Amino acid sequence: MTALSAAIAERPVVLDGGLGTLLEVRGHDVSSALWSAQVLRDDPDEIRAAHAAFAAAGAEVLITSSYQVGFGGPIPDAEIDTLLRRSVALARDAADAWVAASVGPIGALRADGSEYTGEYGLSVAQLRAAHRRRLHVLAEAGADLLAVETIPSPVEVEALALELAELGLPAFVSLSGDSTGFATPGSRSAALAVAASVPGVLAVGVNCCAPGTVLPALAEAPAAPLVAYPNTGERWDAETRTWHGGAAPLAEAAPAWVASGARLVGGCCRSMPADIAAIAAALR
Repeated sequence: MTALSAAIAERPVVLDGGLGTLLEVRGHDVSSALWSAQVLRDDPDEIRAAHAAFAAAGAEVLITSSYQVGFGGPIPDAEIDTLLRRSVALARDAADAWVAASVGPIGALRADGSEYTGEYGLSVAQLRAAHRRRLHVLAEAGADLLAVETIPSPVEVEALALELAELGLPAFVSLSGDSTGFATPGSRSAALAVAASVPGVLAVGVNCCAPGTVLPALAEAPAAPLVAYPNTGERWDAETRTWHGGAAPLAEAAPAWVASGARLVGGCCRSMPADIAAIAAALR
């Protein structure tokens, strides 16, 4: 396929939607600490089918099911290499699309809601070490790029930027848009600039946030290709592991995101193939 960097230089490209949400609708229990990683481990054909459903809806980039798969998390380390490589292979098999290997924050491995705060108590050096092995396995697994997503704090952005600079694989970096880790004025803008400065980073932006967060966040971003894929508007309760509130139609806002510089556009939690089809139609 054409390099993704060349494609986004010409037009907006459609990302997929909420993989965990679709798996739940397909009958899988994703309420445990493993989330969609449990399906990746136990029923990989369902992961492939979910990817294929998003591709059929118009997604041109499939983000792998590796978000919550990492060393030192709830899955034994002995299984991690196999699962990371499997996540890339399943997305590759599902459709003729770009494959972005998901790299979630350390908070995703903890499954305690800290991907919305970044409050880990870890230094830059500790965070670099925590991410390094997973990044290298995914870089060798055959993905087109890394999807470094839902990053909740400036310190974790810095750690990942340093690792990505050494790794040299194409990537996009997306911040946890509503994270309290960016509550300090100017911190989100500075973190986006740090990420955009890394050679090989194709786009920066926000995900896993309320739709209304997207435009203010993009306005803070540097002059670079941007990425936007929010939730559909519901609020996640990490204690009860449930969603609350109503949904918003993402496709209505997508053209405004593109006008603000977004070149990778899709949905995160709660977004379904129908949402991605509507986004694809709106961007056409």
